[in-house]
Amino acid sequence: MKIVEITNVDFSLRHFLLPLMRELRARGHEVIGVSAEGPLLEVARGEGFRIVALPFVRSVSPLAQWRAFKALVAFLRAEKPDLVHGHMPISGFIARIAARVAGVPKVAYTCHGFLFHQPGRWPRRAASFLMEWTAGQLTDVYMTVSAEEAADARRLRINRHSIAVGNGRDPRRFHSDPAARARIRGGFGIPDDRVVIVVVSRIVRHKGYPELLAAMAGVDAELWVIGERLASDHGEDMEPYFAAAGLGARLRRLGYRDDTAALLAAADIFTLPSHFEGLPMSIIEAMLTGLPVVATNIRGPREQVVEGLTGFLVPPATVASLAAALGRLVADASLRHRMGEAGRARAVARFDEADVLTRTLDLLGA
Repeated sequence: MKIVEITNVDFSLRHFLLPLMRELRARGHEVIGVSAEGPLLEVARGEGFRIVALPFVRSVSPLAQWRAFKALVAFLRAEKPDLVHGHMPISGFIARIAARVAGVPKVAYTCHGFLFHQPGRWPRRAASFLMEWTAGQLTDVYMTVSAEEAADARRLRINRHSIAVGNGRDPRRFHSDPAARARIRGGFGIPDDRVVIVVVSRIVRHKGYPELLAAMAGVDAELWVIGERLASDHGEDMEPYFAAAGLGARLRRLGYRDDTAALLAAADIFTLPSHFEGLPMSIIEAMLTGLPVVATNIRGPREQVVEGLTGFLVPPATVASLAAALGRLVADASLRHRMGEAGRARAVARFDEADVLTRTLDLLGA
């Protein structure tokens, strides 16, 4: 089959779609990736994939979205694929509408999180629901990464046949690595007994940075922040919160990294105090590495973290409970070890990338 995988930006294609594209190609299919142009597309291009850049934007601008829609319809009519597989809320909506207009025989979608579950003003949430419901009626294969959101899609009649496929990472890549720990810590000049808390995410408000930075004021540990704000990200700038945190040398801003697996292995605790998620890949990576996780009790993370067994779940947008959970783990090395081991076992059993890809490809009929 000729299959077109469509997402919004290069970051999403690199980190979410590329493993699926590799597996589709390994099964003998012709695979084309589509997203907005960006430097991270070079990874897929370097592996020999055909990547087409179209004018997708992460914006509610009707004119910008109309341009992306027209370009995609023209592309699909020219290519005549057998299957279009859309991802992310806005690009996934456009992908499915364009595929139907272009006469594509089969249309699939993977929901990585419903925007109408994200905190915000009700008109925006209502518009998001209407988009999801409309496109859901045009979707042959409807998948979600979260089991809760698959149930929501059925309950809200977005798509009555929605099914959760999950998210996954490769346990061979993410695991405990004493050599990497020694190398990374040695390079930073950090002794082995100094507790390091790590977060991996885009630097945006809904990842909980104001609460995390405030909580760290009372936690005796270092904080490593892996990730950056994408050019397409919207909302409040987080830099004033970092500037006001007063963490000094206890804060390391590491930016976007290709060696996340090694950095996780060098840390002791993982945290992601988000307000909204799908099923975070970063939590899976941390669990596979053997780190205890402190996350928020929201859709997605509460399917991953078992309270009191693999980590702690705290209310979103709070400081005291987040600080208490982090402080408890900082003070107790044996608890960190027990939770990390339990988390690794759970992640291997539930979030192995190979299993997720097999489920996805079977549903796609590929």
